Amino acid sequence: MSAFCDVYVDIAVEATDRSYTYALPENINISVGTRVLVPFGNRQVEGIVMALKDEAGIDIKKVKSIIRPLEPYPILLPHIIELAKEIAAKSHSPLSQVLRLMAPAQIRKGRIKPKKLKAARILLQGEDFFKAREQQSRAPQRELLMDLLSDGEAHLIKDLKMLVANPMPGLKKLEEMGIVQVFEQEVYRNPLPYTVEKTEDPVLTPRQEEALSEIVPALKSGKGAFLLHGVTGSGKTEVYIRAVKYALKLNKTAIVLVPEIVLTPQIVSWFMSRFGDVAAVLHSGLSAGERYDEWRRLRLGDAKVAIGARSAVFAPLNNLGVIIVDEEHEQTYISESKPNYDAREVALSRAEREGAVLLLASATPSIVSFAKARRGDYMLLEMPDRVNLRPLPKVHIVDMRDELRLGNTGMFSNLLIEKLDSCIQNGKQAMLFVNRRGYAPSVVCRKCGERLHCKQCDVALTYHSMDRKMHCHYCGFEEPFPKVCPSCGSKYLKTCGAGTQKVEEEIHRLFPNVKTVRLDIDTTRGKDGHRKQLNLFRSGEARIMIGTQMIAKGLDFPQVTLVGAVLADLSLNLPDYRSSERTFQLLTQVAGRAGRGEDPGEVVIQTYKPEHYAIQAAKSQDFRSFFDKEFNRRKRDLYPPFTLIVRILCTADTQQKAREISGNMFARFREELKKRPLWQKRVLFYREDDAPIKRIQGKYRAQLFIKAVDHSDTKSMIGFLNALAQEEQPDGSTELEINPATLF
Repeated sequence: MSAFCDVYVDIAVEATDRSYTYALPENINISVGTRVLVPFGNRQVEGIVMALKDEAGIDIKKVKSIIRPLEPYPILLPHIIELAKEIAAKSHSPLSQVLRLMAPAQIRKGRIKPKKLKAARILLQGEDFFKAREQQSRAPQRELLMDLLSDGEAHLIKDLKMLVANPMPGLKKLEEMGIVQVFEQEVYRNPLPYTVEKTEDPVLTPRQEEALSEIVPALKSGKGAFLLHGVTGSGKTEVYIRAVKYALKLNKTAIVLVPEIVLTPQIVSWFMSRFGDVAAVLHSGLSAGERYDEWRRLRLGDAKVAIGARSAVFAPLNNLGVIIVDEEHEQTYISESKPNYDAREVALSRAEREGAVLLLASATPSIVSFAKARRGDYMLLEMPDRVNLRPLPKVHIVDMRDELRLGNTGMFSNLLIEKLDSCIQNGKQAMLFVNRRGYAPSVVCRKCGERLHCKQCDVALTYHSMDRKMHCHYCGFEEPFPKVCPSCGSKYLKTCGAGTQKVEEEIHRLFPNVKTVRLDIDTTRGKDGHRKQLNLFRSGEARIMIGTQMIAKGLDFPQVTLVGAVLADLSLNLPDYRSSERTFQLLTQVAGRAGRGEDPGEVVIQTYKPEHYAIQAAKSQDFRSFFDKEFNRRKRDLYPPFTLIVRILCTADTQQKAREISGNMFARFREELKKRPLWQKRVLFYREDDAPIKRIQGKYRAQLFIKAVDHSDTKSMIGFLNALAQEEQPDGSTELEINPATLF
C-alpha cells in the first residue's frame, strides 16, 4: 500500500500550479482522483489526489499528512485527469483551474449535500411477518402500513402519506416493536418536472440504416470518428438514439452534447421515451442540487447517458461507447473564458483516449470539420433527403431595397405579411427569426445625432419595451428611458432598428387575435423557462414564435409551415472572417424548421444583400456550393484553418494604460521576432491597437494581434506569448487567445 501521494490543491493560480506531496493516513484507502482536505500553509484547502507513490521524494520532515478524504469514492476518473492535463497544456492554464471543469462547482467546499428523506422498511419475513400482522388486527392503520411495506423495499414516508393519513405514529409504534425500521434515505433531486411516455422505435429510412451500418461496427471495435451531414429533417436524431441504444446493449455509456439549453428538454424527452430513466441532464439551467445529483447519478453508474451543453463533455462516465455532438457547427461549443477549450476537440481526444466513437452531426457542418472529413480525419456520412422524402421548404428571397422603393417602410415585406396571413388562416404555425433581442438596438437623438451609449461599455444601449429601460447586453447596466437627450437636452429621441420585442409588437398590431411566444434570453431566464415557452407553442395555443438564434437549432414542430427571417443579413455585417459562414448556417438552420410535418413549408428571407453567396446558398440549401466558395476565400485571404489568429487581450482602467500594456507586449514580441528566423517565416503580420469594442464593463481593451501560419514552428512562439500574457500587470490584466470565438 502506498504511503504518499501527489495532490493538486484547489488554488487556480500559476504560483501553485504543481503537485504537493502528502503522507497518506493509516487505515484509510485513497485512490487517484479522490477529493481530499489537506493542510496548506496556515490553512486547510481542498485538493485532488493525482498520483500514489511509495517514496516521498523530499525531506520526510517537510511532509504533512492528508487530513481526510471528502468523498468515499474518487470524483475524477483516471482518464478524466489525463484529459485535464491535456487541456491545461493546450490552453496554457493552471491544471487546478482545469480540474474545476471536471466536477460541478457545487461539490467544492461542501456547498451541496445529498438530499435525504425519511423512509421505512419492514424487518420481518415469512412466518414472522404474518404472525406480527395478525397481532395488529385491532390497529387498522398499523396493519395497512405493514401491508404497504410487505414487499421488503424501502418506502418514502411522503409516499406513504398519500395512502395513509399521518403514518408516523403508527410507524414509530411498529419500530418500537422491532417490526419496522424508520431511517433517512438519500434521494436524487429530479430536474424533470414531467413524465415521458414510452414510445416504440420507428422504422428506419434507408439513409439512416446506411449511416448506422458504418457506426455500429465502430462501436463494436471501440474506435471511429464520423461527420454526419444530413439536411434538416433527415432524421439525424434517430441515428443518435440508435447509436446510443447499441452502445447500451454493449454495456457502454454515452454522451450527447447539444449547443443550447433550449434544446435539452426536447432531446431528453426523446431519449427518456425510448430508454426510461437512463439519461442524466447536465447544464447551467439546473438548480445547484439538481446538477450535483445528476452528476453523481452518472459517476455512481445509476445513469448511463449524459445529455447537456458544452460542459457535459466532461461527464464522469466509465466504459464510454459514443460521444455525439449535435449541431456541431455551433460556436457555443467553444469556451471563451479561461481555461479555453473547444468541446468538439475535447470530445475527439476523449473518444480516442477511452476507445469510444465520435459522431459529429449537422445540416451545416463547420468549414473546419467538413475540411477534415474531406481530408479523411472523419468518415463522412451523408443524409441528403428528408424523412419520407418530404420536400425541403420553398425559399423566397425578398430584396428589402425594392420594398423601400415601393413605399413599404415597415419591418415586414408584403410577401411575408401575405404568407403569415395565409398560414394563420390555414390553422398552421409560423416562426419569425430576428437575431436581436430587446425592442430597438439603439436610440438616437434626431437633433444632435447622439446615440445613447453604455456608461461602462463602448456599445449602444438597447431599448426594452417591457420595462421601458435602456439595457447594455454586455455588462447588464440599465437605466430608465431618458426624457431628453443627455448631450443636447432635445426631446426628439428616436428608437432605431428592430429586436424581438418590436417584432412581437408589430405582429400583435397586424394580427391582434393571434397568440405569440417570444424565445430569447429575456423570456427564458427563469428555471424551466425554455420548456414552458416551447410547450405553449407545441400545444398549438400560440400560433407564432418569435425568437433569436436559439429557435434556429434543432427544434421540431410539425405544424410549422412558414419561417420568416426578418433581418437575414445582420450577421454579415459583423467584423469577423466567419460572418459569411455564420449567416449561411443560421439561415439554413432556421429555414429547416419549416415543413417538418405532413404539410410543405415555405421560407421568406428578407435581406438588403440578396446577391451575397451565403444568402444564395441558403436559398438552395446547397452546403457544398457554399463550402467551396468559403473554403477558397479563406485559402486566398489566409484565414483559419490555413492560419492561426493569436491575440493578447489587454484590459485596464484607462485607455492609456491598456494601450501602454499592449504596446509593451508589441515591442517585446517584435524584439523576440528579430531573433527567431523560423518565427519570421510563419508570422504573416502583427499589430497593436484598440480592441474592436474599446471598453466593456468599465475596462478599456487593447490588443496585440497576430496572424501566423499554423505550423509546428509556431508552438514555441505561442509559448512565448503565453509567458508574456501570464506576467502580472499591476494596473491591468492580459489574456492569450488562440483562434477566439469572437474578435470583439
